[in-house]
Amino acid sequence: MASCPLFLLAPQPPPPLVAARHCRSPLAGSAHPLTSCRAPRLRRRQSCRCSSSPSSSSSSSSGPRERSPRPRQRKQRTEQRPGSGSAVDPVGFLVKTGVSDRAFAQFLRDRHKALKDRRWELYSRFIDLKEGSSGYELLGMHRHRQHRVDFMDWAPGARYCSLIGDFNQWSATENCAREGHLGHDDFGYWFVILEDKLREGQEPDEYFFQEYNYVDDYDKGDNGVDAKDLIRRMNEEYWEPGEVTSRKSRWETVAKLYEQMFGPNGPQTEEELGEIPDAETRYKNWKATQKDESSSSSPSYDIIDTGQEFDIFNVVTDRASFEKFQAKATPLAYWVEMRKGRKAWIEKYVPAISHKDKYRIYFNTPDGALERVPAWATYVLPDAEGMQSYAVHWEPPPEEIYKWRFGRPKVKGSLRIYECHVGISGSEQKISSFQEFTSNVLPHIKNAGYNAVQIIGVLEHKDYSSVGYKVTNYFAVSSRFGTPDDFKKLVDEAHGLGLLVLIDIVHSYASADEMVGLSLFDGSNDCYFHSGKRGHHKYWGTRMFKYDDVDVLHFLLSNLSWWVTEYKIDGFQFHSLSSMLYTHNGFSTFTGAIEEYCNQYVDKDALIYLILANEMLHELHPDIITIAEDATYYPGLCEPTTQGGLGFDYWANLSIPEMWLWHLENVPEREWSMNKIMKVLISSNHHMLSYVENHNQSISGRKSFAEIILNTGMCSSGSVDDDLIFKASSLLKIIKLITFTTSGGAYLNFMGNEFAHPKRVEFPMSSNEYSFHLACRQWELLDKGVHKHIFNFDKDIMSLDENERVTSRGSLNVHHCDDTNMVISFTRGPFLFVFNFNPEVPYQLYRVGVDEAGEYQLILNTDETKYGGRGELKSSQYMKKTSDRRADGCRNSLELALASRSAQVYKLVRILRI
Repeated sequence: MASCPLFLLAPQPPPPLVAARHCRSPLAGSAHPLTSCRAPRLRRRQSCRCSSSPSSSSSSSSGPRERSPRPRQRKQRTEQRPGSGSAVDPVGFLVKTGVSDRAFAQFLRDRHKALKDRRWELYSRFIDLKEGSSGYELLGMHRHRQHRVDFMDWAPGARYCSLIGDFNQWSATENCAREGHLGHDDFGYWFVILEDKLREGQEPDEYFFQEYNYVDDYDKGDNGVDAKDLIRRMNEEYWEPGEVTSRKSRWETVAKLYEQMFGPNGPQTEEELGEIPDAETRYKNWKATQKDESSSSSPSYDIIDTGQEFDIFNVVTDRASFEKFQAKATPLAYWVEMRKGRKAWIEKYVPAISHKDKYRIYFNTPDGALERVPAWATYVLPDAEGMQSYAVHWEPPPEEIYKWRFGRPKVKGSLRIYECHVGISGSEQKISSFQEFTSNVLPHIKNAGYNAVQIIGVLEHKDYSSVGYKVTNYFAVSSRFGTPDDFKKLVDEAHGLGLLVLIDIVHSYASADEMVGLSLFDGSNDCYFHSGKRGHHKYWGTRMFKYDDVDVLHFLLSNLSWWVTEYKIDGFQFHSLSSMLYTHNGFSTFTGAIEEYCNQYVDKDALIYLILANEMLHELHPDIITIAEDATYYPGLCEPTTQGGLGFDYWANLSIPEMWLWHLENVPEREWSMNKIMKVLISSNHHMLSYVENHNQSISGRKSFAEIILNTGMCSSGSVDDDLIFKASSLLKIIKLITFTTSGGAYLNFMGNEFAHPKRVEFPMSSNEYSFHLACRQWELLDKGVHKHIFNFDKDIMSLDENERVTSRGSLNVHHCDDTNMVISFTRGPFLFVFNFNPEVPYQLYRVGVDEAGEYQLILNTDETKYGGRGELKSSQYMKKTSDRRADGCRNSLELALASRSAQVYKLVRILRI
């Protein structure tokens, strides 16, 4: 990407994350036209929107009955987000970081204005972020309680839509949706209803609103109670006399009024009509006819006349009527009893589409007919020979629905993330499954001391060699690993072991496959993606999302919320942000100058989407974790959105593995610069995710670090006495330790690297004749030779952080960094870390400075025999007492014995006051 190594860019540190709440725009008065097709909950939301429109809140600020729109919901959301009282400052974080670039500050202000406009546009359609991120509740395929299945998808460029599949013998003319008949709305959303079929000999329900409790196995409706009897009982037992007005038709009152005014007995001339009194006079006349009796069942209403324009909030009831009304319980029990259960549904209806039925969506477009996999499909089976990919209707019966056993764990302190890929997690040369991963790998992750697992390649993708990054179906788990319930069990078992579950989410680009993905979904070139060159990645052959479109934002935000809601995911790593933040997709000469973050190549719409995504996730799910993977280190990644930042919790420092790789491949070990190493490790470690290597360092033809440092041929013998093997393993251990201990509260390790897996990862592709030889993990090496020793060391590092909270102790204080002796020393809280990178020279009495006088106890030593070391340090040297001799600018110092290529961790156990 750049003309110089990535680690030499010296990124600016994202300051600590402060939880904050964004300022929401006023609620809009227009409702989404499709919401009326769904459940009563959505219709109630429509009425709330209308009540908050300007026309219904026109009373002045001095009025006693003035109410703000949706006060209850606004108060509740304010309490959910800590720090919500922070003032909004679009350039607030620049003061913290010391950036004084005027052009960048103006860019942040312009971006904030565009963000407010985008919020207003989004809220005009979806009320708020919660509504705008819950599209999965409407779109896709859902069972309706009125014995039917509803399907909805977005295709603004199509002229005709229908569902085809096993349920209708792949007919394109049944269950169609065309304009004027359950067709599309003004925004291009298509709505299709699949009616359940009556069994032979059964009669349709008399009441159109008859509902069926399809999910639960038991319901009172299964007792065979007749609906007419229930309505009669409700009228007799619940309603008081006068509360229910029996009418043969809902138009009866309207017909009577029409007859009175325009019928043959009505006034024929204006003289006969007379003068119509004003509303107040007519109200008083009506009031005089009412009986003022406490026994009356009708409530008494009065109007407070303060000279203001009439408002529904000016209408109040008298206290007695109000208390009487509040004392009445709702007739919910009657309606619950009227609902029929699943047993009654099975006896009467045949499902329109059954569990595991295959289906696709059929479009007629200006360019011809198209068949596509629905964009909101939750389970997709890939291509088979001679067949197209298709969606699978996943609606298991109640007895087969997965039942969650464990809640989300609470992780205190730092994150120790175990990155993995399900398909290559087995030792056999095949694609492993969710079930195998749950049984074999999850216990190992827990035993290794990690507290979070990050899974890549979970979302459905057609090309297995893409490692899962060319996503085709964003709401579906990859079917090559198992079913949705298999993945739920994986997440549930991980939670039971106390492990958080994170997934890599790829919203920076999408697969260009037209038959199974989103490309040309409705026949047009600008449905989900930009048109022209901007809609295509310059080098990867993928499509780029159109982040300025409200419906695309609806899709992406709903996708995030779907994984958290449906699968109880604990967090996301946003993959390859540099691909979406710049129109050159990050493939340009990049020096890290501040003007490169605000020039014409920056995609402001992509930045706004990331802000909205973080605001939505942290507002609706306060414990969620978001990680930014950005090779350009955009300023403000982990700053609160109210202060001009993007709102991430952590950012992945990609410079660290690049730095180690550059040293290993290009610099003789005796010439390593300690100052350059520490500059990359600690130049910006606030909320920094560090790692020695992840999957990027061993995929696409590159070697893993173990393959570089440890000679594979030598390691196969398992001999730890060999001098070359000893030196190589010693170097790998100190690289791991210094990377871990300088992290900013999060550390990541790729699957197998904890025991120095000797082989790289290479997915099956044409270049290797689709071989699985390198697409697996050699777990049998865990108990052999040098791999066993390195795993023991890695496990003890994790245990040290679990018990001592090493990486949660605040910032580092580097006391000693000597390029000549190749020694590094720094403190972090009460801990002292000393590293000797010299491959040849040991030191018997090496003096390092410390701030605090006292006794320091050795708690970790890379040279111990259980880690494959020489064990040169004697037990009498495990406790060290400081002297008052100054060193490294400190008033106190220690004299330590340092073996070559070794590291030691000391803890201050006793403080001496002088």
